[in-house]
Amino acid sequence: MKRVALFTHRACLEHDPGAGHPECPERLRAILAALDHPDFVALLREQAPEASFEQLTAVHPAGYVQAMFDLAPPEGELIALDADTYVNGASVEAARRAAGGVIAGVDAVMEGWADAAFAAVRPPGHHAEPTRAMGFCVFASVAVAAQHARKRWGLRRIAVVDFDVHHGNGTQDIFARDPDLFYASSHQLPCYPGTGASSEHGVARNVVNLPLSPGAGSMQFREAWEYIGLPALEAFAPELLLVSAGFDAHRADPLAQLRLDTLDYGWITDRLLAVADAGCGGRVVSALEGGYDLEALAASTALHVRRLMRL
Repeated sequence: MKRVALFTHRACLEHDPGAGHPECPERLRAILAALDHPDFVALLREQAPEASFEQLTAVHPAGYVQAMFDLAPPEGELIALDADTYVNGASVEAARRAAGGVIAGVDAVMEGWADAAFAAVRPPGHHAEPTRAMGFCVFASVAVAAQHARKRWGLRRIAVVDFDVHHGNGTQDIFARDPDLFYASSHQLPCYPGTGASSEHGVARNVVNLPLSPGAGSMQFREAWEYIGLPALEAFAPELLLVSAGFDAHRADPLAQLRLDTLDYGWITDRLLAVADAGCGGRVVSALEGGYDLEALAASTALHVRRLMRL
C-alpha cells in the first residue's frame, strides 16, 4: 500500500452556487462519505490551506486575484461571474483552499511523507483562464500548483493529464506557450467549452487533445489514451504528474454524453501511475474537477483513490 494524502476543507462544502446548480456541495459530501469506508483508514487526512496571493499570481494577474478577493456577496445572495459561475460569501475562501489543497499535495509528495495526493476540493479549476472565471471555476488550481512546484521545488518539466468530460481550456491556455509544461486531455467534442480540437498542439506539441464524439465509451477512451495520450506523456518525461480528475464522462452523468464505466477510472489511474513510477518517482497529485451524478461520482472517485493507494 502507498501513502496517499487527502486534502480537503469544510470551506469547500460552504461554497454554494445556488439551488439547482450542478456544482453543488452535495458532490463533495458524497465523495467524503465514500472515503469514510474502512478501505481508506490509511489515508493521511489533511486540511487544505488557502493559496496565497503570491501563489495565485504566478498564473493570474494581480488585478484579477485582488478582484476575486474583494468579492463580498451579501449574506444569502449570489454574484454571477459568468453565465455558469456563481459565488456566495464562502466561495472565495473555498477557491483559495481548492488551489491550496493541490499545492499542499505537491509539497507532500516532494517532501516525501506521501507517495501521492488527492485534493477533494471544489470549486473546480480547469476552465479558469488567467483573467476570467468560467465554467464553475474561479482559480486554475492545478496550473497554480504546477507553478508552485517550479518555484518552491525547482522542477522544470510538469505534466497535467485531464480526463474530465469537458476540455480544460484554462489549463491549456496557461500551458500552451511553455514547452516545459505538458497538457493532455480526453473530452467530449462538441461540448462545452468548445475548445480542445486535436489540431491544438501548443508551441512544442506539448498539448495533446483527445476529443471523443458524443456516445463514445470505454473502447474509444482507452484506445485514445493507450495509443496517443500515454505515449506522448511518456515521451515528455515529466518530473511531476498532476491529474485533473473529472468523473463526468461516466455514462450516468447528466451534463454530457460519453459512456465510461466506473472501471475506466481505475484503468486510467493505473496507467498514469505506471508512467509516473517509470519516469518521475511515482509522484502523482490529483485534484477533483467535474462529476455531477452523485452515485457515479462517489464510486468513481473512491476507485481512483483506491488505485492511488495501490489497493
